[in-house]
Amino acid sequence: MAEATAGLSKGYFGKRSDQTGKRVPFVQMGYALSAVSKPMMALFIYPLWIFFARTIDRFGKGIRTGARDAILSDEATPQTKGKVFGFHRSMDTLGAVMGPSLALLYLYYHPQDYKTLFLIAFIPGLLAVAASFYLKEKREPNTKPKTATSFFSFLHYWKQSPSGYRTLVIGLLAFTLFNSSDVFLLLKAKQAGLSDAIVIAVYIFYNLVYALFAFPIGIVADNIGLKKMFLAGLILFACVYFGMSAINNPYYFFGLFFLYGVYAAATEGISKAWISNITDKKDTATAIGTYTGFQSICTMLASTLAGLLWFRFGAPITFIVTGVITLIVIVYFIIVVKSPEAVKQ
Repeated sequence: MAEATAGLSKGYFGKRSDQTGKRVPFVQMGYALSAVSKPMMALFIYPLWIFFARTIDRFGKGIRTGARDAILSDEATPQTKGKVFGFHRSMDTLGAVMGPSLALLYLYYHPQDYKTLFLIAFIPGLLAVAASFYLKEKREPNTKPKTATSFFSFLHYWKQSPSGYRTLVIGLLAFTLFNSSDVFLLLKAKQAGLSDAIVIAVYIFYNLVYALFAFPIGIVADNIGLKKMFLAGLILFACVYFGMSAINNPYYFFGLFFLYGVYAAATEGISKAWISNITDKKDTATAIGTYTGFQSICTMLASTLAGLLWFRFGAPITFIVTGVITLIVIVYFIIVVKSPEAVKQ
């Protein structure tokens, strides 16, 4: 529910950012809500309130995502989009490595002291909000009369968007619909005999690989083309899932998660860079927000589908189905989806 809330709000607030011509207030509000959710997790004890705090955190992400990515796009040229979005993914994922690592270290010395941990997590959240006040608007605010915007008004963009955008997003969402949560990969590693501590270490290793590779891969993508790099990432993804279906030796999982980290570095930032290169600059936040909104819903459905397949047919079939669908998506991208350079021409 928290992820669905974030997903739907990304499209709405992306459109609002484009309508008002403002980016910074959405970024500030988004990071502020996520920061406030941390002490709420420490202070609240009832499950419903914890659910509310978690949703507030994801809602903050929904508010800031479209505007933040539009700022990144505005700071880049079409020739440096991969580099800029790759750098963002590197920094964001580096936080995903450092945060859990520091939390585990704290809990090692202070077992079960979660309240203090969440209060400590409030500090970097405040620093993020403070840093956002150094951002400056690069666009002129929209002085036209404001029109009412419904929560689902961003869906109208789908009809108005360029055909190249729709073709690309259909392929991205088809892939997302079978790209289930990383938890399934970790569950497979657990079933292969890895201890809880090693499973956590494997996931931190994956994020570290992702963080280290996203920036240089973004630079390479600008040189060879975003489409080629994205396809390379999908091929790695298929290899990982076919490998997961066949391998039970725990020593091979670090290799598979290494490839998985490189796949993530070659696709997540690249896809947003690609979208920003084929859409009108004034619609950047709406275009990315609409895509990420649909993406969140598809991810939720993908995990449900994977859970059903796992329950009925077991882990190997679950991973094989995902791998086969990925191969079909790769063919779709090769034949149907044009490179961003070709779309602009």
